[in-house]
Amino acid sequence: MAKKLIQRYLPEPRTIKEHRYLRFLGSALSNPNLWQLNRRSAAAAFFVGIFVAFIPMPFQMVLAACLAIIVRCNLPLSVALVWITNPVTMPAIFYFTYKIGCFILQTPVSDVSIDLTVQGLGAGLARAWKPLYLGSLVSGLVLGSTSYLLIRVLWRWNVISNWRQRTKRRS
Repeated sequence: MAKKLIQRYLPEPRTIKEHRYLRFLGSALSNPNLWQLNRRSAAAAFFVGIFVAFIPMPFQMVLAACLAIIVRCNLPLSVALVWITNPVTMPAIFYFTYKIGCFILQTPVSDVSIDLTVQGLGAGLARAWKPLYLGSLVSGLVLGSTSYLLIRVLWRWNVISNWRQRTKRRS
Protein backbone atom coordinates (compact mmCIF):
# COMPACT_ATOMS: atom_id res chain seq x y z
CA MET A 1 0.00 0.00 0.00
CA ALA A 2 2.65 2.55 1.01
CA LYS A 3 4.83 1.59 -1.93
CA LYS A 4 1.96 1.93 -4.40
CA LEU A 5 0.90 5.25 -2.89
CA ILE A 6 4.39 6.73 -3.15
CA GLN A 7 4.99 5.35 -6.66
CA ARG A 8 1.77 6.90 -7.89
CA TYR A 9 3.13 10.41 -7.29
CA LEU A 10 6.75 9.90 -8.33
CA PRO A 11 7.97 11.08 -11.71
CA GLU A 12 9.14 8.53 -14.26
CA PRO A 13 12.88 7.74 -14.33
CA ARG A 14 13.00 8.91 -17.95
CA THR A 15 11.69 12.35 -16.91
CA ILE A 16 14.44 12.78 -14.34
CA LYS A 17 17.19 11.43 -16.60
CA GLU A 18 16.20 13.95 -19.28
CA HIS A 19 15.88 16.93 -16.90
CA ARG A 20 18.15 19.69 -18.21
CA TYR A 21 19.83 20.38 -14.86
CA LEU A 22 20.45 16.71 -14.07
CA ARG A 23 21.89 15.58 -17.42
CA PHE A 24 25.43 16.21 -16.18
CA LEU A 25 25.05 13.19 -13.86
CA GLY A 26 25.01 10.97 -16.96
CA SER A 27 25.73 7.30 -16.27
CA ALA A 28 25.34 7.73 -12.51
CA LEU A 29 21.58 7.93 -13.14
CA SER A 30 21.56 4.45 -14.65
CA ASN A 31 22.18 2.77 -11.29
CA PRO A 32 19.05 0.62 -10.69
CA ASN A 33 19.24 1.17 -6.92
CA LEU A 34 18.27 4.81 -7.45
CA TRP A 35 14.91 3.80 -8.89
CA GLN A 36 13.89 1.01 -6.50
CA LEU A 37 11.38 1.78 -3.81
CA ASN A 38 11.75 -0.12 -0.56
CA ARG A 39 11.74 0.79 3.10
CA ARG A 40 15.41 1.70 3.29
CA SER A 41 15.56 3.69 0.06
CA ALA A 42 12.31 5.55 0.78
CA ALA A 43 13.38 6.47 4.31
CA ALA A 44 16.80 7.66 3.15
CA ALA A 45 15.17 9.61 0.31
CA PHE A 46 12.90 11.34 2.83
CA PHE A 47 15.95 12.30 4.88
CA VAL A 48 17.82 13.64 1.84
CA GLY A 49 14.83 15.47 0.37
CA ILE A 50 13.70 17.12 3.58
CA PHE A 51 17.25 18.00 4.63
CA VAL A 52 17.95 19.69 1.29
CA ALA A 53 14.54 21.39 1.28
CA PHE A 54 15.53 23.29 4.41
CA ILE A 55 18.81 24.56 2.95
CA PRO A 56 18.28 28.04 1.46
CA MET A 57 20.06 27.81 -1.87
CA PRO A 58 19.23 27.79 -5.55
CA PHE A 59 19.07 24.49 -7.48
CA GLN A 60 18.09 22.39 -4.47
CA MET A 61 16.97 19.59 -6.81
CA VAL A 62 20.52 19.19 -8.13
CA LEU A 63 21.93 18.89 -4.60
CA ALA A 64 19.20 16.40 -3.67
CA ALA A 65 19.98 14.33 -6.77
CA CYS A 66 23.72 14.31 -6.01
CA LEU A 67 23.12 13.31 -2.39
CA ALA A 68 20.66 10.60 -3.47
CA ILE A 69 23.35 9.17 -5.77
CA ILE A 70 25.92 9.25 -2.95
CA VAL A 71 23.54 7.72 -0.37
CA ARG A 72 22.02 5.37 -3.01
CA CYS A 73 18.44 6.13 -2.11
CA ASN A 74 15.37 6.64 -4.26
CA LEU A 75 16.26 9.54 -6.54
CA PRO A 76 12.78 10.64 -7.70
CA LEU A 77 11.46 10.74 -4.15
CA SER A 78 14.38 12.78 -2.80
CA VAL A 79 14.14 15.25 -5.68
CA ALA A 80 10.36 15.57 -5.33
CA LEU A 81 10.54 16.22 -1.58
CA VAL A 82 12.68 19.29 -2.17
CA TRP A 83 9.48 21.02 -3.29
CA ILE A 84 8.37 21.25 0.33
CA THR A 85 10.00 24.64 0.06
CA ASN A 86 8.24 26.29 -2.82
CA PRO A 87 7.55 29.98 -3.44
CA VAL A 88 4.46 29.81 -1.20
CA THR A 89 6.03 28.04 1.80
CA MET A 90 9.56 29.44 1.56
CA PRO A 91 9.08 32.68 3.53
CA ALA A 92 7.45 30.95 6.49
CA ILE A 93 9.93 28.06 6.57
CA PHE A 94 13.02 30.22 6.29
CA TYR A 95 11.74 32.73 8.86
CA PHE A 96 11.18 29.80 11.22
CA THR A 97 14.71 28.49 10.61
CA TYR A 98 16.08 32.02 11.04
CA LYS A 99 14.40 32.22 14.46
CA ILE A 100 15.84 28.83 15.43
CA GLY A 101 19.30 30.01 14.38
CA CYS A 102 18.90 33.19 16.43
CA PHE A 103 17.85 31.10 19.43
CA ILE A 104 20.88 28.79 19.10
CA LEU A 105 23.29 31.70 18.60
CA GLN A 106 21.54 33.66 21.38
CA THR A 107 21.16 36.70 19.18
CA PRO A 108 18.04 38.83 19.01
CA VAL A 109 15.65 38.29 16.14
CA SER A 110 15.87 41.44 14.08
CA ASP A 111 13.08 42.76 11.93
CA VAL A 112 14.55 41.91 8.59
CA SER A 113 12.84 44.09 6.05
CA ILE A 114 14.28 43.22 2.70
CA ASP A 115 14.10 45.61 -0.20
CA LEU A 116 13.36 43.63 -3.35
CA THR A 117 16.39 44.91 -5.19
CA VAL A 118 19.76 43.26 -5.63
CA GLN A 119 21.35 45.59 -3.09
CA GLY A 120 18.46 45.14 -0.65
CA LEU A 121 18.59 41.36 -0.87
CA GLY A 122 22.36 41.41 -0.42
CA ALA A 123 22.18 43.66 2.64
CA GLY A 124 19.37 41.60 4.22
CA LEU A 125 21.22 38.34 3.61
CA ALA A 126 24.45 39.79 4.99
CA ARG A 127 22.68 40.50 8.31
CA ALA A 128 20.80 37.21 8.55
CA TRP A 129 22.92 34.51 6.90
CA LYS A 130 24.55 32.98 9.99
CA PRO A 131 21.35 32.34 11.99
CA LEU A 132 19.47 31.44 8.80
CA TYR A 133 21.92 28.76 7.70
CA LEU A 134 22.50 27.41 11.21
CA GLY A 135 18.76 27.17 11.83
CA SER A 136 18.28 25.61 8.40
CA LEU A 137 20.94 22.96 9.02
CA VAL A 138 19.57 22.12 12.45
CA SER A 139 15.96 22.03 11.20
CA GLY A 140 16.92 19.97 8.18
CA LEU A 141 18.82 17.45 10.29
CA VAL A 142 16.11 17.16 12.94
CA LEU A 143 13.17 16.98 10.53
CA GLY A 144 15.07 14.77 8.08
CA SER A 145 16.02 12.33 10.85
CA THR A 146 12.47 12.36 12.20
CA SER A 147 11.05 11.65 8.76
CA TYR A 148 13.61 8.86 8.24
CA LEU A 149 12.54 7.14 11.46
CA LEU A 150 8.85 7.78 10.82
CA ILE A 151 8.98 6.28 7.31
CA ARG A 152 10.87 3.23 8.60
CA VAL A 153 8.30 2.66 11.36
CA LEU A 154 5.22 3.34 9.21
CA TRP A 155 6.50 1.15 6.37
CA ARG A 156 7.19 -1.70 8.80
CA TRP A 157 3.77 -1.26 10.42
CA ASN A 158 2.12 -1.33 7.00
CA VAL A 159 3.93 -4.55 6.01
CA ILE A 160 2.99 -6.25 9.29
CA SER A 161 -0.61 -5.10 8.97
CA ASN A 162 -0.86 -6.42 5.40
CA TRP A 163 0.73 -9.71 6.44
CA ARG A 164 -1.76 -10.15 9.29
CA GLN A 165 -4.70 -9.40 6.98
CA ARG A 166 -3.49 -12.01 4.48
CA THR A 167 -3.09 -14.66 7.16
CA LYS A 168 -6.56 -13.82 8.48
CA ARG A 169 -8.07 -14.23 5.00
CA ARG A 170 -6.32 -17.55 4.47
CA SER A 171 -7.61 -19.06 7.69
